Amino acid sequence: MNALSPGVPEGIWAAIDEMNGDPPVKAALVIGGGRTFVAGADIKEFGKMISGGPRSSLLPLLLHIEDSAKPVVMVIHGTAFGGGLELAMAGHYRVASPTAQVGQPEVKLGIIPGAGGTQPLPRLVGVAKAVEMCAEGKPVSACEAATLGLVDRLIKGDLLAGAVAFAREISGKPAPKTRERAEKLGTATENAVILAAARDAAGKKQRGMKAPLAAIDAVEAATRLPFEEGCQAEAKLFTECLFSDQSKALIHVFFGEREVAKIPDIPQKTPVIPVNRVAVVGSGTMGGGIAMVFANAGIPVLLKDVDEAALNLGMGKIRKNYASSVQRGRFSQAFVDERLQLIKPVLNYAAFSDVDMVVEAVFEGMALKKSVFADLDRACRRGTILASNTSTLSIDEIARATSRPEAVIGTHFFSPANVMRLLEIVRGKKSSKEVIATCMQLSKKLGKIGVLVGNCRGFVGNRMFGPYRREAQFLIEEGAEAEAVDQALVEFGNAMGPLATGDLAGLDVGWRIRKEYRHLEKPGVRQPFVEDRLCELGRYGQKTLKGWYRYDENRCASADPEVTALVRKWSADAGIPQRQISAAEIVDRCVYALVNEGARILEEVYALRAVDIDSIYLNGYGFPAYRGGPMWHADTVGLPKVYQRICEFQQQHGELWAPAPLLRRLAEAGKTFAEFDKERFSGGGL
Repeated sequence: MNALSPGVPEGIWAAIDEMNGDPPVKAALVIGGGRTFVAGADIKEFGKMISGGPRSSLLPLLLHIEDSAKPVVMVIHGTAFGGGLELAMAGHYRVASPTAQVGQPEVKLGIIPGAGGTQPLPRLVGVAKAVEMCAEGKPVSACEAATLGLVDRLIKGDLLAGAVAFAREISGKPAPKTRERAEKLGTATENAVILAAARDAAGKKQRGMKAPLAAIDAVEAATRLPFEEGCQAEAKLFTECLFSDQSKALIHVFFGEREVAKIPDIPQKTPVIPVNRVAVVGSGTMGGGIAMVFANAGIPVLLKDVDEAALNLGMGKIRKNYASSVQRGRFSQAFVDERLQLIKPVLNYAAFSDVDMVVEAVFEGMALKKSVFADLDRACRRGTILASNTSTLSIDEIARATSRPEAVIGTHFFSPANVMRLLEIVRGKKSSKEVIATCMQLSKKLGKIGVLVGNCRGFVGNRMFGPYRREAQFLIEEGAEAEAVDQALVEFGNAMGPLATGDLAGLDVGWRIRKEYRHLEKPGVRQPFVEDRLCELGRYGQKTLKGWYRYDENRCASADPEVTALVRKWSADAGIPQRQISAAEIVDRCVYALVNEGARILEEVYALRAVDIDSIYLNGYGFPAYRGGPMWHADTVGLPKVYQRICEFQQQHGELWAPAPLLRRLAEAGKTFAEFDKERFSGGGL
C-alpha cells in the first residue's frame, strides 16, 4: 500500500536533492509503484510513539519539497490518504488518474493530520471543504479534487506519460508554494459560520469523539495564524489526540479488523470453493436483505419462499429498500436495476442443483430449520455450502439433518443484512476447513467483516447480548425508567439503548427463543420477566407500535406511562424493592455483564481472541468504536477495577454475577485481555 514507512521519506529527500543538483533536469515527478500513490503513514509507527519510541515528523520533508528550486509534480493514482495527501500537497502541482481518491481519514483513528495537513488543505480547497475532509474523514474523488483545485489536471490513459507532458509544460515557470497561498482562506465572519456548523454536525454525527473537534480547531488555526504557527498548533492537537484513550482504541479497532481474518488452524493456502451462484431460502426481512448483499456483490441469487404471496411481499421490500438507497444517493438507479436482475424469485428447489451456496433464513425454530436442511440435502449437489442464518440455534444439530455435516456452517448476518458490516461465521464440529476458508474469504467480497465463532447457544454476539439485556430489564424491575436505562447507555456511546434495540428487532423474537430454551433455566435463579409480560399483551415493539415505548405512524418513539405503571405493579407483586438507580450503575451493570460473559466465551474458546469479540460488538451491536469494544474498554478501565465491581454485583444480586475465572486470573495477575490475545496462541484453534 506504499505506506510512508521508515526509509521512504529519507529516499524522497535524497531524490529531491539529487534532482536540484542536476542542471539539465527541469522538473521532477513523484509517482507510486504498484496500485497506489501513498495510502498513508505506517500506522504501526503511531503505536511505537505511544509506547515511548522516537517521534518522527514528515513536516521537514514536506517543507523541503516545497522549497525545491525546481517544480515537483505529484502524480496520483489509487489513493493519496493521510500522509499520502500531505505529501501530495507539498508538491508544486498535482495530477491524477480520474479513478484516484484523496482524503484525510486520520479522524477514523482518533487522530488528526500530523504533518501539517490541516494547514495547506484549506489553502487549496477552501475552509468549508477542508473542515469536512478532516473532521469526517471521507475520501474525495479525483474529479471532485480537480473541481476544488486540489488537483491541477486529470490525466486519462497513460498516467506517467501524461504527467511527463504536464511537467514539460510547467518547467521553467515559477513553482507556487502551497503554504504561501491565502486566497481561499476566507474572512473571519465567513469562517465563524462554517466552523460553528461543523462543530454542531460533529457533535451529532460523531457523538463523543474528540478527534473531529480537534481537526476543526486545527483548520481554524490555518485561518488565523501564519503557516508555521498553524503547524505548531496542529502538532499540539495531534499529540493530544494520539495519546488519548480514544486513539488507542481506534488503532486497536483498525488492526483488529485485520487480525480477525487470521484463523490459526486454517492455513492461508487452504483451497476455497468458488461461489458464483447462490440461493437464499426465506424472503422475509433477513432473507431479502441477504439476497441484496449477494446481488450487491454481483452474485446471482435464487430467492425461495413457500408461496407467491410471501415472495411478492419479500421482493416488494427489496425494491423498497433499493428505492430508499437511490433516494439517499447511496446507489444509482442503473446500479439498482442491474442488481434486481440478479435476484430471481422461485417457489421450489428445482434450480438449487446449480448453486454453489445456500443460505437458509427462515423462522428461528429448530424443527423448521432441520426440515429445510433435509430438503437442501436432497436438492443440492455435493460440494454446495449449506449455511444457516440462525442467531442462536445449534449448527451441529442442524447439520445432523443432512448427510454432509462437513458442508454445513453458520452465517449469522445482522439486521438489516444489507447494511450491517458484521458476519458471524459459526463453525460446527464437522465444518470443513475449505468451507470455513471460503466463507471467511467470501465475507470480504460481500463487504462484511467475517468473524469466526464457535457453536454455542447464541454464539458470541447474542450469548453476550443476553446478560446485557437481562441487566437492563432487572434495572427496570428495580425502579429505573426505560428511557433512563437507554439514555445512560446512549451517553456511554452506544448507538441505541438495549430496550429501544429490543423494540426495533421485535420483542417477540427473543420471547420465542426464551420459550424454546426455558427448560435449560436453573430453578431458583432470578430471571427477568417484564419483557415476556409485554409480549403477552401483544406489545412486540415497533412492528405493533407498542413495546417498551409507544410509536407513532413514522415509528418515532415516546415514553409510555402505561408501561411504567405495569412494571411498577408487576414488580410490587413480585416483591422487588424499588429504588433510585444512577446512570453510572446502569452502565456498569450492563457493560460489565458483557465483559464477564465475554471472558467466559474466551476461556471456553468460542471466540479466538478478545479482539474478535470487540469486532463483533463494534460492527454488529453499535458499541462505540472510540471505546474499542467491550473487552478493550475493560482493559482501559483496568481489569482489577472491573473484577472488583463484578464481585460487588455478585454480593448484591447473586450467582448470575459470579466472576468469570479468566477475568479473575487476569485481574489478579495485573494483565489485560490484549495481553491474553498475544499469549494465547502458538497454534491451535476453536
